Amino acid sequence: MSDFQTRLERFLLERDQAVNIEQLTPDASTREYFRVGWNGLSAIACVYPESFITAEQNYLDVTNLFCRSGLPVASVLDHDEKLGIIILEDFGDRILRDAMTDANAGERERLIDNAILLIPRIQAATHTAYDTGSVASKLKFDTEKLLWELDFFKTHYFATFLKKPLLSEIDTALATEFFTLSQELETKATVLCHRDFHAANLMLDHDNNLRIIDHQDARIGSAAYDLVSFLLDRVTEPPAAEWLAEKRRFFLEERERIGLERIDEVDFADEFRLQTVQRCLKAVGTFSFQSVNRGKTYFIPFIKPMFQIVFRALVNLERFPHLRGVIEEQV
Repeated sequence: MSDFQTRLERFLLERDQAVNIEQLTPDASTREYFRVGWNGLSAIACVYPESFITAEQNYLDVTNLFCRSGLPVASVLDHDEKLGIIILEDFGDRILRDAMTDANAGERERLIDNAILLIPRIQAATHTAYDTGSVASKLKFDTEKLLWELDFFKTHYFATFLKKPLLSEIDTALATEFFTLSQELETKATVLCHRDFHAANLMLDHDNNLRIIDHQDARIGSAAYDLVSFLLDRVTEPPAAEWLAEKRRFFLEERERIGLERIDEVDFADEFRLQTVQRCLKAVGTFSFQSVNRGKTYFIPFIKPMFQIVFRALVNLERFPHLRGVIEEQV
C-alpha cells in the first residue's frame, strides 16, 4: 500500500468515515486522487506528497477565489494540513474531452462554446483576486516565466526528444526572438487565467453543467491565454483558420456582454497568435519531456500538429524569421 493511501485511510478513520477507497487515474502531477465515501455520499480525496500549510496552499486559496467569484469549482469539504489531504465535492467521471469525442458535430460545437463562456467569467474575477490578495494575483506570466517555458521547449524537443541539440548560432538567434516574444506577452498579462484550461480540466456534473477542475495554478496572463489553451490543446489536426476566428469573435462578444473592457478584434487576433506560438511550443516541450522521460509516448502524435499551428501563426504574424525557419523544418 502506498504512503498516499496509508495517510488517506488514517484520515478517514480519524473522521469516523468508512474506509472505502477507489484510486482514480492520476494526472501528470505529483498528487494522487481517490474516490471515497463521505457522510453517506461520495467525495474526491486529493492527496499531496507531503504536508502543507493551509494559508500557503494554492489549491485552497484559488478555490476560495473562484467560489467568491461564482465560478463552478468543487467545494472543499475538509482538509488536513499534516496528512496533506483535501476532500472535494465529487462531480462524477464525465470529462469534457470524452464528451466531445462522443458527441455529434452540433453537440460538440455547443460544448465548445459553453466552455469558452467560462473564460470571460474567470477574467472577470481579476479584481477580486487582487482585492483578496489571492496567490493568483501574485503570480504572472512575466518575461521570466514565459522564457523559461520556451527554453524548456528548446531543451526537451531538440536535445531530449530528437537528440539533436541546436547549433549555437541558431540557439542564440532563437534566444533573442524568444526574449522579444516573452517581453511582448508580459505587457498583455492583465487578466486572471486558469492557466491549464483545456477539455481534460473541465467536467460535466450530474446535471450536465460544466465544472472547472485543476485550477490551483491560476495566475495573471494574456486575455488570449486560456482560449489558446482550450482551442489548441492536444489536437491531431490544426483547426481551420476561419473556425478559430469565429471562436475568437464569440469570446470577445461574451467579454463585452458581461461588462469587460472591449478588445479590438484585429488586435486580439495578433495577441492570440503570439500566445499560440508561446503556448504551443511550451506544449511541445512538455510532450517531448513526458514521452522520453516518463514513457508517455501517447503524447508524440500531438507534436507535429502543434508545429503546424505555430508555423501558421508565425506566417500570419510576419515576425520572428529565425523561429519560423526552424519550425518550418519540423513540419
